[in-house]
Amino acid sequence: MSIKYTVIERGEPGVTGGGIKKWYAQVKYDGEMTIDNLVDEIEKFSALSEADIRGVIIALENVIQKELVNGKIIRLDKLGSFYPSLSSSGAETEEKFTSTLIKSAKVNYRPGKRIEDALSVADFTKDK
Repeated sequence: MSIKYTVIERGEPGVTGGGIKKWYAQVKYDGEMTIDNLVDEIEKFSALSEADIRGVIIALENVIQKELVNGKIIRLDKLGSFYPSLSSSGAETEEKFTSTLIKSAKVNYRPGKRIEDALSVADFTKDK
């Protein structure tokens, strides 16, 4: 299998009118994997039942959610890490900064080495 891509034209960021336009690769997604699909695939490599696998995935989701809102980094060994980050407006001094200046929180993901390595040797095929 390979990662399919298309080529799109983009202008320069921040330049009025787009500036000099160039062509860039963009992933052409080939569907998605749902929890049902993941359970089916995991069953092939495991002695666990469908219900057990589904239960573990849902429990993992619940624990990750709970711990992220408590400011924890979730390290899942070879799978990678999930960690919270913030976006805020600035304040003139540290004393003037309040939590009302925080605009949003989001989750970042840093893949583990095996996942990064898998993508580093991926093949690419231009979609027609």
